[in-house]
Amino acid sequence: MELIFGSAFGEIATLLLLAAVFGFVGIILRQPLIVSFIAVGLLAGPSALDLVQSAEKIALLSELGIALLLFLVGIKLDVKLVRSLGKVSLFTGLGQVLFTSVFGYIIGRLLGLEPLTSLYVAVALTFSSTIIIVKLLSDKREIDALHGQIALGFLIVQDLVVVLAMIILSTIGVGAAAGQDAGGGIAGVLLSGAAMVGFVGFFIRFLADPLTDKLARAPELMMIFAIALAAVFAAIGQSVGLGKEVGGLLAGVALASTPYREAIAARLAPLRDFLLLFFFIALGSTLDLSLLGSNVIAAVIFSIFVLIGNPLIVLAIMGAMGYRKRTGFLAGLTVAQISEFSLIFIAMGVSIGHVPHDALGLVTMVGLVTIAASTYMITYSHQLYDRLEPFLGIFERKSAPREASGSLVKTKVAPKILIFGLGRFGTAIGVRLKTRGVTVLGVDFNPDAVQRWRDLGLDAVFGDASDPEIVAELPVAKAKWLLSTIPVHMPGVNAEDVRKTIIQLSRLSGFKGRVAVTARHPDDASLLAAAGADTVLQPYQDAADRAVDILCGGKARERTRFPALATEHLVAPKPFDHHSRNQPDVKMP
Repeated sequence: MELIFGSAFGEIATLLLLAAVFGFVGIILRQPLIVSFIAVGLLAGPSALDLVQSAEKIALLSELGIALLLFLVGIKLDVKLVRSLGKVSLFTGLGQVLFTSVFGYIIGRLLGLEPLTSLYVAVALTFSSTIIIVKLLSDKREIDALHGQIALGFLIVQDLVVVLAMIILSTIGVGAAAGQDAGGGIAGVLLSGAAMVGFVGFFIRFLADPLTDKLARAPELMMIFAIALAAVFAAIGQSVGLGKEVGGLLAGVALASTPYREAIAARLAPLRDFLLLFFFIALGSTLDLSLLGSNVIAAVIFSIFVLIGNPLIVLAIMGAMGYRKRTGFLAGLTVAQISEFSLIFIAMGVSIGHVPHDALGLVTMVGLVTIAASTYMITYSHQLYDRLEPFLGIFERKSAPREASGSLVKTKVAPKILIFGLGRFGTAIGVRLKTRGVTVLGVDFNPDAVQRWRDLGLDAVFGDASDPEIVAELPVAKAKWLLSTIPVHMPGVNAEDVRKTIIQLSRLSGFKGRVAVTARHPDDASLLAAAGADTVLQPYQDAADRAVDILCGGKARERTRFPALATEHLVAPKPFDHHSRNQPDVKMP
């Protein structure tokens, strides 16, 4: 070990190796890397292996990681999304922050914490990890669902609140500095902040676009410039009392209006994750496990409050605003953990001297428990809802006007085909069926997709295909075909359940027709057939077959076989008759 730790390079290399090993274990356990990295810090800290000897170098990398994290928050800070989602994002986000803070403070005082420490801990419990939530919802293909969009909206509101809280902390910190007058220190910070904001406005107005246009010719230089901007603004923010966190955020805002912000964010995300590794290692290595025993009871109580109380707060607010209990429950689960910002917020309080160091250990323990547990809660959210649904009726108004209005379209003619999933494939099929005179009704949990269908002159219903109440309201009894084009890219329990659930719920609701489902994986075909699917469509295989036929000179035959695709040779639509189940399947383009 002496040879390995003869230099800081060898020490960091060993820590990276441990992070890779623990990260792999975390992936197997379906845990975010944050949990694995904090565990590495605990293992490498003085309470275990005591591997961290270059604390200053690791702290420097940690600070750069924090600055870059806030930079990426600033560059993607989309206030328009909050405005587009309207009251539900703002009210739910601010309401959850308010109620969590109040109840968290009361719990802290009952546990014997000092008033200021209770306030810090309570505020820290209000922040949820946008990074983790977006990753989990994206993996489940629910980021575009109504509950996913609402969750993303109030997570952005939380980001705005945490930024404001950090600015206030930085200002208070200057006022509390030794030898300074509090009023004078606060005034100086406010003037410095106004000057930095003014410069950012000038930069956005006159420099951002032309400068990034020039830098974009050399993408590597663009990335170096972005990192330099984040570091310089963070250093300036720290020197004037705003803090490196606020400085990094303003640097991101300075580039947020440029057309290259998405490219910059995508290229810097891996570097952010790499540098944040050292923040979590530094955090874990400073915790003395022998002193955490006194906080176990408090950590358990706060963890239960976050895991159960936060979702109930969101569920109650959304229920009062007229959303269904299912939407409120699925959105509420996204706040059942605290975030990396919670740890940074408490760390700032420790550095200012407002709270003792063991408060950081307490919040870290809560973070480990809630992040680990909520990951499974979000992953299995639909199964969890099915078990708890009988007890959630008190959180739903009878009319649920937010989701009932305009959700079910009254059509003059009962649809002959129901299509679940209004993405590119489902929309292409719907448009082609319409040209043949076939009445179609689409179902999707993405409000934008539903609106796009209606703009195309097609009837569409907003709703989750796995929600029994939604399926029961659909006119499935008279439909001849039910088609599911919901994209399923990841084979597994959840993916299969979506398709099987649609088949089962539609049969229970009186559907007597035939079922077609899409499958990206050939192995799924037999499983779906066993579940009751009459036809399994494989878009990639079907497209490959058609491409090969065309390349081999079968273009004319393909146009005869798929007349709906040959838009320049459209013929009059043929009558659509499904009275005989022995008729050939309608060819879905």
